[in-house]
Amino acid sequence: MSDQLKSVAFTVAIALGCSLLLTGAATGLKDRKLRNVAVDRQKNILKAVGLLNSDKPPTLARIEQLYKDNIRCYAMDGAGRIVADDSGPDGLPVCFYVKDNQPAAYILPVDSRGLWGKIHGYMAIESDGKTVAGFSVYSHNETPGLGGEIEKPWFQKNFVGKQIVDGTGRFAAVGIAKGKVADAIPEDRQANYVDGISGATLTGKYLTGGLKDVLSEYEPLSQRFRTGRVALPAGS
Repeated sequence: MSDQLKSVAFTVAIALGCSLLLTGAATGLKDRKLRNVAVDRQKNILKAVGLLNSDKPPTLARIEQLYKDNIRCYAMDGAGRIVADDSGPDGLPVCFYVKDNQPAAYILPVDSRGLWGKIHGYMAIESDGKTVAGFSVYSHNETPGLGGEIEKPWFQKNFVGKQIVDGTGRFAAVGIAKGKVADAIPEDRQANYVDGISGATLTGKYLTGGLKDVLSEYEPLSQRFRTGRVALPAGS
């Protein structure tokens, strides 16, 4: 066999071997990857309702147990009623933080446009149907040090206690100001805004629009909470 053929055969053998190793690794790690994805979702839902301390990373088992003990997930129909599963065309996913068999907060999935891609997270609303209990971001493509600050605890904590209704009780959503709320927003609307991020005006603009879209979509459920007409499916 010529040196050229030997080189080709060696290259093919190496490529084939690497392919087999990669395929084996992907197959062998598939279950672990799926578990990690599921646990990351659970972690961010728990963070949104304040059940995880971001300063002390929990184990996977701890996250799974907290989630099992405290969170129930269903779907909402077009009228804001909770159904056992997403069986209809208008069904929207929604999770609940349940204490003493009663919903203490409800958690909405956030899917917003960002400057460089999608922003994914969760927003939790207290059982009064108007006060933000928490906010978490688990996926984004924003610029580190600028728009990327949306993933930091200091920014997300600003949402706690903010209102999704105005002073008259009408839907108003919650958004990000251009700068400090105290400087940029009239006093009667400051409860509906959090401080913006310096140098990330467009990230704030897009996330504000995304949060408004999500909150307006779930407004029928929020109205039911505000009027005490929420009932979880039997057996929950």
